Amino acid sequence: MSPLISADDLASTLGEVTLLDVRWRLGGPPGPSEFALGHLPGAVYCDLDTVLAAPAGSGGRHPLPAAADFEAAMRGLGVSDGRPVVVYDDWNALAAARAWWCLRYFGHRDVRVLDGGLGAWAGELSKDAPVVAPGDFTARPGGMALINADQAAILADDGLLLDARAPERYRGEVEPVDPVAGHIPGAVNAPTTENLEPGGRFHRPEFLRERFNTLGAVEGVPVGAYCGSGVTAAHEVLALESAGIKASLYAGSWSEWITNPNRPVA
Repeated sequence: MSPLISADDLASTLGEVTLLDVRWRLGGPPGPSEFALGHLPGAVYCDLDTVLAAPAGSGGRHPLPAAADFEAAMRGLGVSDGRPVVVYDDWNALAAARAWWCLRYFGHRDVRVLDGGLGAWAGELSKDAPVVAPGDFTARPGGMALINADQAAILADDGLLLDARAPERYRGEVEPVDPVAGHIPGAVNAPTTENLEPGGRFHRPEFLRERFNTLGAVEGVPVGAYCGSGVTAAHEVLALESAGIKASLYAGSWSEWITNPNRPVA
């Protein structure tokens, strides 16, 4: 099953899925206020900072939430094990991809991202406050491949570690967020902007497969992805999955990597 769903297909099954609005972007505007101005009918707002991440610390700017916390939050948003989930945002699927990855990692088997996000939706938007029936989702970690800093370093040497950030951040020319610039030695730059067509939809699977093959994601080579804090890299893993390539996520990413001064910087 594709990890993506079109707006037309979502419209035809709208009452059969749990719909999460994951609007969030670095620097704002605040997602809840955007949600209140208009959202897809039946959607419930899911906050990236408090639901899809634990508090920032030694694990980076967006560490993974604890299983019990994630389970409680998802149940409160109406997520159930046996009901499909669709997630969307208005930030080129970056936040939505994080929600997709977290749900998959914690064991939900049927999660898709709205291809093109809010901008692809042609129907009416709602301003109604959602009425949520509690879900029965059970968090079972391990549904997606996860690596730590040591494993990322090994993958950069012996496999393919993709850096999903913009080229200038990868090269260390600018660093607008983290206190140290640069990248993990051996990582290959693969900006997530190149996963998308000009209109914001993902490129076709064949296009993505060729892109990642060219970067070294070929049969027999283990693949992983990282970014600044594990959000953008989830988008990379989503694009790889769309292309039929399995990849692991270094969730702590660069913001965790640099917390240890003994780790090398390129």
